[in-house]
Amino acid sequence: MKYFSWFFSFLLSLQIAVAQDYPITAVPLSNVKLQPGFWYNRLETARAVTIPHAFHKIEETGKLDNFAVAGGLKKGTFNGIRFDESDVYKVMEGAAYTLQNRYDAKLDRYLDSLITLVAAAQEPDGYLYTIRTIFKDSTGLKDWVAGPSRYSFENGSHELYNVGHMYEAAIAHYQATGKRKFLDVAIKNANHLVKTIGPKPGQMIVVPGHEETEIALVKLYRVTGDKRYLDLARFFVDMRGRSDKRPLFLDAHNLGPAYFQDQKPVVQQSEAVGHAVRAQYLYAGMTDLAAIQHDKPILDAVMKIWNDATTRKQYITGGVGARENGEAFDDPYVLPNDAAYAETCAATANLLWNHRMFLLTGESKYMDVFERVLYNGFLGGVSIEGNKFFYVNPMSSNGKTDFGNREPAQRSPWFGINCCPSNVARFLPSLPGYFYAIRHNELFVNLFADSQADVILNETPVNIQQQSNYPWDGAIKMTVSPKKPIAFPILIRIPGWVSNQPMPGDLYRYVTQQPQSIKLTINGQATAVLVENGYLKLHRTWKPGDVVLLTFDMPVREVIANNKVKADQGKVAIERGPVVYCAEGVDNGGRALSLSPSLNQRYTPEFRKDLLGGVVVLKQSGAKPMTLIPYYAWNNRGATEMAVWFGRIEK
Repeated sequence: MKYFSWFFSFLLSLQIAVAQDYPITAVPLSNVKLQPGFWYNRLETARAVTIPHAFHKIEETGKLDNFAVAGGLKKGTFNGIRFDESDVYKVMEGAAYTLQNRYDAKLDRYLDSLITLVAAAQEPDGYLYTIRTIFKDSTGLKDWVAGPSRYSFENGSHELYNVGHMYEAAIAHYQATGKRKFLDVAIKNANHLVKTIGPKPGQMIVVPGHEETEIALVKLYRVTGDKRYLDLARFFVDMRGRSDKRPLFLDAHNLGPAYFQDQKPVVQQSEAVGHAVRAQYLYAGMTDLAAIQHDKPILDAVMKIWNDATTRKQYITGGVGARENGEAFDDPYVLPNDAAYAETCAATANLLWNHRMFLLTGESKYMDVFERVLYNGFLGGVSIEGNKFFYVNPMSSNGKTDFGNREPAQRSPWFGINCCPSNVARFLPSLPGYFYAIRHNELFVNLFADSQADVILNETPVNIQQQSNYPWDGAIKMTVSPKKPIAFPILIRIPGWVSNQPMPGDLYRYVTQQPQSIKLTINGQATAVLVENGYLKLHRTWKPGDVVLLTFDMPVREVIANNKVKADQGKVAIERGPVVYCAEGVDNGGRALSLSPSLNQRYTPEFRKDLLGGVVVLKQSGAKPMTLIPYYAWNNRGATEMAVWFGRIEK
């Protein structure tokens, strides 16, 4: 009981600290409990399969040995790639979130053993980069693209990127357990950075080649209250594109400074460019700074960039980064299907960025994008069983090879570069922390699933429970139980798909506009539906046991792309609720790419408990029968043809 009392007090203090910058505060992960259903089942798979699988692969490939060798605990040399230690940190972060969801003494002890290795690898002044510590001289480092000396090759070394993920893992572990050992390693490294890098005489002017540290430093600032970490995050952001202060990033592949978002100062940037993961980590960090420092130029820039990324460069699944070369954003409306890159890591970064945009503005469109990415572009990156992954997420496949016959059209248990599996492992367990949020005494409900949350509103404990079979059904039951009768507003997000908008902007639209159909009762009484800025606002005096029943119609919708998207001209995609559908050859006589449904064809939803972990399939009867499954579930029954977009036949 003493531990849980401390933990609850800590989380409340954390909530207050975050509220001092973002006007909206996410309800902390440990205050939200998912219950058996769609997302609970996936978090259980992450706990029981994905995270143990990832740790096994990390051990098997020698990534943990790097820390032991660097720390003098064993003999050996460096294994893998210079940025592999970031994957160790990401899986540790996911494991720490898992401890918050469901305590596991064995996992707790295992993390302690890993933290001992990390601490041993840290050099006396706080520096932590195992490849340099192991090789100790530039001779061995030359072939590893790490640079001859500390921070001398930031566009390739990932020194700062690695420790950014270490900070996030250390903070998650501290929040989960109250133990400081890992956090102290992070603080020691951050103190080394603020001493080494900055604008003062004798300091180095460098910025991370792969952004991420900016986000992590802001998190560390929140936990410690040490403003130096916030100042360093700001310095990293301000120094991008500053050729008058430091050389622009260039690399051997001639991708240019835009690949690193280094082509001009961030406040002058207005388009999403370059490596999609790096870019969105930067944009998320910029959003943090705009919130904390009330910086309008940065906010204006990030708004323009978001509009460009979302309304001109995003796949219907929410995937981003269309270009294989540089894993990058392509030109506006260039969204190829068979060659879609749409890296799973980019989907993760998209989720992190859009959630921050919501916390800053309170606008539902950002959580609309979040939901679309979550159910489609992100979830498609991991198999139903939780131990196979996609690095890239194309919109079509020939079932044999993808990307010009270079990639097998199947999921893999691991990759040479492991960033995507480790990002899945770290994000999925954190998901409960994205369901609810608070602004003053308003409670936002942004995502739907069987769950319950404990919050404080008007200094009164309030429990809210959800019961829902979402995303297969549009009925959502919420039971509101304050400790005593109390007045406060509940804002329930009305998804964009309910209001005839697949995504913000005009990149995609439904073929047929349908009347918005929302039914609402409170304690069994029909209640008028008033939607403001994408939220249903219910402001009343709530009594223990009050029941809100909200029902969305969930018809099957046909989607067409803006005519500027050449790859999708004359084609139609199918979705239902937040879920994008695809055809696989295994359900359609071996064919998917050549299927051509009639426009305005009727589809029959059918829940199949025995299929792909339990899914609603869509069946089309008639002369050309089709069966569609959720896009996220493709390639779980072997390699076969797959298509999201279909050539349509006018009736």
